[in-house]
Amino acid sequence: MKTSLLNEYISKRMTANDLQTELKALICKYNELRNTYLFIYAVDFEKMGIPGLDLSISSSDYQFIHEILRKAESTSVDFYIETPGGSGTAAEDIVSFLHNKFNTVNFLIAGEAKSAGTIMAMAADEIYMTDSGSLGPIDAQMRIGRSTVSASDYINWINDRRTDVQRGIPLSPVDATMIAQITPGEIEGAVNALNFAIDKLKEWLPKYKFRNWKTTETRSCPVTEDYKIKRANEIATAMANHKLWRDHGKSLKIADLEKLGLKINKVEDDAELEDIVYRIKIVLMLLFNSSNHYKIYTTADETLFRDISVSAPRAPMQMNPMSLPFQIAEVNCPKCLKRNRVFAKFAPLPPQLEHDLLAQCKPFPADNKLNCECGCTIDLMGLRNQIEHQFGKKIIE
Repeated sequence: MKTSLLNEYISKRMTANDLQTELKALICKYNELRNTYLFIYAVDFEKMGIPGLDLSISSSDYQFIHEILRKAESTSVDFYIETPGGSGTAAEDIVSFLHNKFNTVNFLIAGEAKSAGTIMAMAADEIYMTDSGSLGPIDAQMRIGRSTVSASDYINWINDRRTDVQRGIPLSPVDATMIAQITPGEIEGAVNALNFAIDKLKEWLPKYKFRNWKTTETRSCPVTEDYKIKRANEIATAMANHKLWRDHGKSLKIADLEKLGLKINKVEDDAELEDIVYRIKIVLMLLFNSSNHYKIYTTADETLFRDISVSAPRAPMQMNPMSLPFQIAEVNCPKCLKRNRVFAKFAPLPPQLEHDLLAQCKPFPADNKLNCECGCTIDLMGLRNQIEHQFGKKIIE
């Protein structure tokens, strides 16, 4: 039986630096095969929920992407994207920049590209997807009170209550209480959020995805501009229909998108491309698991990371964490995904304190090699450099 790509890379026991080198080599192979310029924008979904960590698409992502790509000499770009979504306006800025900079903009999806990530993909000249890749519904999510709700559901509920009142049906005490708390600004915000996503698809699909669409696939009928607009309206409406998908996190695979009338290029149709893309996906996953990176922006020429700040344990009273003689960090094993706790000390510790730390953590290894219980060796050189840089102190044995 052939070894999986995941086991192949795990057996190599690659360090974070090794994985970065491998990722660069894979990008170069991709560029040579496709005769394009691959840009990777990926986030670590496993780090979702960490306090203070924003994995969503934001204006700062636009700045990073602009800085890396603004001097690219290629006329085409393939944009690999993994994201849970985020700001629609930031997504719009990124798309506008890409199409102003490059003659051809393709999107590559091997993992999840949800919400605003899906909206961006709809601005592609061509969409390339693996069987593992997925897009998602574009029904806007918004914060109402203490909850995040579907803008579509929110608007429909308000309209239903308005209809009830017009028909002479009295509001229930619960409905009346809820409506009393709704502001005109919230209603306007819900309408705008929903319309923004739909409007972008209606604009971008005819302009980019359908640009070279000349005849229908089944009957070979001529495709007019009016027909392109009609199809874009149908697709946008369907993808924003929360009642159709039920869940904003719904994974829309190739078959789902094709049912909507979107033509998707299947990565698996090209064996060489398939191998490269799945290797990229695996290397990204292992790189996230072996580091504090939570966002990666990379091309064959340049790489930027967004990293988690190493958090200190809660200090008693009003003690400044920066003044502690030690720091604790958690490291995910790339093989078994177990969280390993290590402590780095900057000065000799009282025996009892060191004894207590050893009961719950491993000491930071002098050779930067942490051995997980599963047998995997994790390279902590990057973590050592980050801790020493952040706290301005050298780790001692």
